[in-house]
Amino acid sequence: MDYLLIQVLNGVQLGLLMFLLAAGLTLTFGIMDLVNLAHGSLYMMGAYFAWTLIGWTDSFVLGTLLALPACFLLGVIVEVTVARRLYARDHLEQVLATFGLILFFNELVRAVWGPDGKSIAVPAFLNRTVNILPGVPYPAYRFALIAVGLVVAVVLAWLVARTRLGMLIRAGASNRRMIAALGVNIELLFSLVFGLGAVFAGLAGLMAAPIASVKIGMGDDILIVAFVIIVIGGIGSIKGAFVAAMVVGQIDIVGRAFLPDFLKTFMGAASASAAAPAISQVLIYLVMAAVLVWRPTGLFGQRS
Repeated sequence: MDYLLIQVLNGVQLGLLMFLLAAGLTLTFGIMDLVNLAHGSLYMMGAYFAWTLIGWTDSFVLGTLLALPACFLLGVIVEVTVARRLYARDHLEQVLATFGLILFFNELVRAVWGPDGKSIAVPAFLNRTVNILPGVPYPAYRFALIAVGLVVAVVLAWLVARTRLGMLIRAGASNRRMIAALGVNIELLFSLVFGLGAVFAGLAGLMAAPIASVKIGMGDDILIVAFVIIVIGGIGSIKGAFVAAMVVGQIDIVGRAFLPDFLKTFMGAASASAAAPAISQVLIYLVMAAVLVWRPTGLFGQRS
């Protein structure tokens, strides 16, 4: 039971990281109708910004706090220079253009930071364990990730549901032309939303950096899972993104933790260890397929 509790917490931590990435993606996709494949590159840039600023300031907290406005500024620049020209284009052209952005950011990182991966050390004050139950230790940094992720999720829910900006975001998701006709500066709104999405992606990247390697293309694989999450939860739904991220996180972590022992009854230990991660990924896509069959708009998507 202790092992199960630890793996469930790992699933929550992974789910919250994926929620941060998916939240920004569902905002840009749901409001702007923009298929942004370069969203994973913003996740990567957040990690590299944090690595640089932590080195300059010699402080993990200060470096990560400075990385967030840098991600916002980068998101606004990308929106003004590239994304703004894609809103009127079809999804195929958006995919091609944003895929080009992936190549651009990968080569930019290679030129500025070099081809070798980087590492960010866990801060000293979190480089320990805490007892979640008597005799059940858990890494303090992972516990901090869960706490930060939950706080950001609550703040984002409040922002979307209770503020004027959130009202405009929800209105833009429902009828973009109408809010433009009512005098809302739609270009400024889109820039803010895109920048906010970049902040969430960058936050996920810099939070994941101490427990994963910072390398070129690090956001490409997780971006696929982020798209799965917004499809399951419903495009444009923050609540749906959160619920779907929790489900996907549990399937991935618990599957990787417990499937190998189950598979060992049918195959060798090496084969079971290799097959378990693949089966966990397949289960995620099966859940997505089941949701699409039952409710094509996603769990919390608006019915058309």
